[in-house]
Amino acid sequence: MGLDELYKLSRHYLTIKYKPYHRNCVDESYFKHRLSVLIGQRGVGKTTVLIQYLLDYAKNDAFNSRILYIPSDHFLLGNLSLYEIAEQFSLFGGELLVFDEIHKYIPWVKELKSIYDTFPNLKVIASGSSALEIRKGSYDLTRRAAVSYLPGLSFREYLGLHWQLSLPPYHLEDIINHHEKIVQEVLSILGAQGKKVLYEFNRYLRIGYYPYFLEIHDPNIYFLTLEQNFHAILEADLTAIHPLLTSSSIRKMKKLLVFIAANVPFTPNMSKLSNLLDIGDERTLKTYFKYLEDVELIRLAPGSSKKLHKIEIPEKIYLNNTNQMYAIANMQNIGTIREIFFLSMLAKKHEVTVPKYGDFLINDNFTFEIGGKNKNFEQIKNISNAYLACDGIEYGINQTIPLWLFGFLY
Repeated sequence: MGLDELYKLSRHYLTIKYKPYHRNCVDESYFKHRLSVLIGQRGVGKTTVLIQYLLDYAKNDAFNSRILYIPSDHFLLGNLSLYEIAEQFSLFGGELLVFDEIHKYIPWVKELKSIYDTFPNLKVIASGSSALEIRKGSYDLTRRAAVSYLPGLSFREYLGLHWQLSLPPYHLEDIINHHEKIVQEVLSILGAQGKKVLYEFNRYLRIGYYPYFLEIHDPNIYFLTLEQNFHAILEADLTAIHPLLTSSSIRKMKKLLVFIAANVPFTPNMSKLSNLLDIGDERTLKTYFKYLEDVELIRLAPGSSKKLHKIEIPEKIYLNNTNQMYAIANMQNIGTIREIFFLSMLAKKHEVTVPKYGDFLINDNFTFEIGGKNKNFEQIKNISNAYLACDGIEYGINQTIPLWLFGFLY
């Protein structure tokens, strides 16, 4: 395939994959380096972000020869290497090259290193699975590449995309200290549009974490799409990164995921789990937990007193986000849904552990108990810097904060 065919392929994708909405959690720091890598779970919108960045760079001209978008797993690329593509593109004045889904191209680390070292005037961006391994022996990219992470939508982003609202994010300390004022401001904006925050929040918990809620309006189809993504993550994305994984291992990880969905949150008994799920030994089970966390299907919360490495035994195990819970769990416990939401919003920028008293300890400083509108301080009454994050309330007072407001952290 020659350069003309690559341009044709690129322009086709720039046209069909463009979406008008922007993830405003993506700032200039994401792609300011000459070699940038964007990682994130399947479905959170990485391709959309990359295509928007390319078109912004080219002033919305998809035919601009200075930009090139390459889906790394496209069959039309044949035996053409990433390096050969970069060489052709650079020789004819190319400036910004994007390799999407790069984890599906096995020697990608080696070739990106060579591209970076050989073409100093070429800016390269690659995207891949959240489980992408940046370190590959002698081809370690950590000193060359700037790695950014794209999470699923926050509640704030969901509101912004769904209703075209401009809502600012807030720091955790601002929410803790000024939540009453912030709530008043947010509810004023929503009220002017005739929106009720608790109704929107409940909808977000079900179908708001992934941007494709804008295109898939039927919740049942949304959940089916999400479940199909789980299979693709394990069968395609994870095996592309760990090619020695067998079909038997994948089946056992699926079985483990279903078990987790039915039992979260729980503290795992490794010996019992290994026997129950017919998983060889505890070391293998720990590895499966790590893989499921790496591809963002689960979250492992360590105990605050131990802070064990993630491959060790976590204090609690959760699904990654609330939409997953609705998609694959036969029963949804509202208490579990609340905890998963809180953890998913806090984990992006903060250290979250499980304390002896309370549900979560944030940055070794703030203790939170999660519950409904009637939750009280009984379990954390003797703990300093302790707060309630309560569902079912629009407003909070003093150390009682509306749970939905933690969806405004990014």
